[in-house]
Amino acid sequence: MSTLKNSPGPDEPAETPRRRIRFNAFDMSCVVHQSPGLWRHPDDQSHRYNDLGYWTDLARTLEDGLFDGIFLADVLGVYDLYGASPDAAVRSGAQIPVADPLPLVSAMATVTEHLGFGLTTGTAFEHPVPFARRVTTLDHLTGGRLGWNVVTGYLPSAAENTQSRGQLDTFDHDARYDHADEYLEVLYKLWEASWEDDAVRADVDSGVYADPGKVRPIGHRGDRYTVPGIHVSAPSPQRTPVIFQAGASERGSTFAAAHAESVFVAAPTPQKLAGVVETLTRKLHDAGRTRDDVVIYALLTVITDSTDDRARAKAEDYRSYIDLEGSLTLMSGWMGVDFSGFDLDDPVTGIRSNAIQSAVAAFQTAAGEDGAAWTVRELAEFGGIGGLGPVLVGSGDSVADQLEHWVDVTGIDGFNLAYAVTPGTFRDVIDHVVPVLQARGEYPTDHTAGTLRHRLFGRGDRVSDNHPAHTARARLTDTEGART
Repeated sequence: MSTLKNSPGPDEPAETPRRRIRFNAFDMSCVVHQSPGLWRHPDDQSHRYNDLGYWTDLARTLEDGLFDGIFLADVLGVYDLYGASPDAAVRSGAQIPVADPLPLVSAMATVTEHLGFGLTTGTAFEHPVPFARRVTTLDHLTGGRLGWNVVTGYLPSAAENTQSRGQLDTFDHDARYDHADEYLEVLYKLWEASWEDDAVRADVDSGVYADPGKVRPIGHRGDRYTVPGIHVSAPSPQRTPVIFQAGASERGSTFAAAHAESVFVAAPTPQKLAGVVETLTRKLHDAGRTRDDVVIYALLTVITDSTDDRARAKAEDYRSYIDLEGSLTLMSGWMGVDFSGFDLDDPVTGIRSNAIQSAVAAFQTAAGEDGAAWTVRELAEFGGIGGLGPVLVGSGDSVADQLEHWVDVTGIDGFNLAYAVTPGTFRDVIDHVVPVLQARGEYPTDHTAGTLRHRLFGRGDRVSDNHPAHTARARLTDTEGART
């Protein structure tokens, strides 16, 4: 966790506050993740998303920069709210075409020893049994470096494309989380309770590879799933991957407080973000957990160089490539409003959505602007680099100062870094910001060995005793399905 040392006593020398600021890279296997139009920049390599060499090179870079991991976003649908059509998304490359991120993990793991991998997959689109096997396999192949970002799905197009005939859900927001609760219940039983730690004997003399008396069926019967049998994979180093979550709604944050070990949050100002952290901390307490049970990363983009002037010039260059239609295509999907029906110079106040008004007000504060309402064009320009997160611009020292301020005000643990151009944005952070933070004692200077969970929390490889995965294990051990 990010902590400050206690204040010195009256006879003790004052010490510089020490903390650890964590970095996580935010990427997606597509041309346009959250900076539409920047794929055209001569320094951007996102067009290589189908090239395995791009991903292995990026993994090595991030490991050299002592990043906690790389977090891979994903969608199974298309952003088609803008203009009630997928055309704008396809034209701008806004998260389409997009490739499956799971196969990338094995390749990146072979060229790294410490980098963690956060995968995004939805609970609504695949049965938990094959998913459980795939995750167990990846946790084995990475040596326990796997995390899973649990999403319930927010694009209606994804639900329409993946539901069986006659089975299309109403896509109700809270109902998706109810479904996810049972989905995770099945997974926890498979990962944690089906195989005992010493079930695999590999006893050459007796010829017994695994002891059937130490492998139990999970006997799950719920509202959506019936899974009577055993997990088909032997336990991996972490068993349950590190659970990531990014739900921002009331129901989503409640879900995160119950299940998440790492939470991704986004807010345009430190003050707004502090409120998000405070709410999550309260909900963790309600769920029988504590703030120390989660690592919180905030979405943010850094544009940096050797001097403030060079960084500002770089930022202006990047902004000249923003695709406004592509930005509004993503904004429409994120905010639930079709921006295609408005002129770029229309004031955002003309759009009837409380969510839009509150978001724009926060964006204005982040940009240091008050008074006149933003136009749709200004909203698109603001979100054109890094999506809904803030953008910090400056030299390594200036950016380090700003990062410290965010941590001081909010109590977060680190930052989920989006990019303007890839991999250049990440390399710039490593070259200009990381050395400054290291000199200040706020960033690691060497890798911590072990599984992803061990490196995040400094304790064991398994979920903590107050996590529902542990509870599922203990509960199933006492059921009639357990065998002696």
